[in-house]
Amino acid sequence: MRLVLADDWVLLREALARVLEDAGFEIVGQAGDGTHLVRKVAAHRPDVAVIDVRMPPRGTDEGLRVATEIRARFPGTGVLLLSQYIAEEYAMELLGQGAEGVGYLLKQRISDVRSFADSVRRVGDGGVVLDPEILSGMLGARRRDDPIRALTDREQEVMALMAEGRSNQAIARALVVTRHAVEKHITNIFSRLELAHVPENHQRVLAVLAFLRRERDQRQRFSPRRASPEPRFT
Repeated sequence: MRLVLADDWVLLREALARVLEDAGFEIVGQAGDGTHLVRKVAAHRPDVAVIDVRMPPRGTDEGLRVATEIRARFPGTGVLLLSQYIAEEYAMELLGQGAEGVGYLLKQRISDVRSFADSVRRVGDGGVVLDPEILSGMLGARRRDDPIRALTDREQEVMALMAEGRSNQAIARALVVTRHAVEKHITNIFSRLELAHVPENHQRVLAVLAFLRRERDQRQRFSPRRASPEPRFT
């Protein structure tokens, strides 16, 4: 799988390149800003662009803007955003263009090399990867009468793993339960959220994300406009 990396901090970028090369990826390009990143993607057409959210010149959300441009211009390239802080609105904006081949992880996840490499591969294969803390923030923002609050703690854990793109077998291993138990939890989740049953893992992820986007849009429609919250640093 071929990757392009973008981070303005050269040492981190080189370290990330070494980690991913050791995990079996081919690094075909590196960039320190959005302009060069787009040029690298146009030239190499990688499977995934791994992008820092904060990029020059302002060091705020330039990485997100470039990721959105890449998805529009090069739909065959997946984008994986890395961030030092939790910002659910970034994840939702990225997903707004379609929940295929996208990911948003906190940089602390890089330390678990095997898990991080798996996340990159899932994005390259067209899947969706959301950091568990980001998904937790989305779930925590639900209204009191929201049906998602009817989910048990275990069902919320299963849905979080679904949103990371994991298969039933992988979820069973993570939670140390049987595959049958996972299938039962997933059936309950779709029933409670009134989502049509779909058999494929990726389709399940799309359905969960579609529900989250729908609820976000409803809150924005019926709530007063508020300033975006300050990032919560980890």
